[in-house]
Amino acid sequence: MQFEQLQKDMIAAMKAKDKKRKEAISSLVSAAKKAAIDEGTRENISEELVDRVILKELKSAKEQLDTCPAERGELKAEYQLRYDVIKEYAPSMMTKEEVQTVLTEKFADVIATKNKGQIMKTVMAELKGKADGKIINQVVAELCK
Repeated sequence: MQFEQLQKDMIAAMKAKDKKRKEAISSLVSAAKKAAIDEGTRENISEELVDRVILKELKSAKEQLDTCPAERGELKAEYQLRYDVIKEYAPSMMTKEEVQTVLTEKFADVIATKNKGQIMKTVMAELKGKADGKIINQVVAELCK
């Protein structure tokens, strides 16, 4: 996701007077700016950085949604909307089958060692942001058997 596109979508939500959507997108823009400043790339915000920030925000929105008490319906609806908006911008993740294919093709030599820690360290560097860590862990565990 390009940073400029996020900003354009935020402006479009403002013009449409969609306050909830604007707030969700605005939180993504702010988080991306903060991450860029922290990494010293304030002027040139990369797509990879924006994707990483979106995934982090999506995870935190999911946690908010999961921990919200059921009797707080209005708050839960607000969290659900925020989660849905952020999910629209999240990069698509690899499926379990795609992860397994990549691991068997690219990392066959590392998998042959059956050292789960070493495999995870090598694989996560390559697949971070492209696949869910839990899925990668499951596939690696299966391949180490």
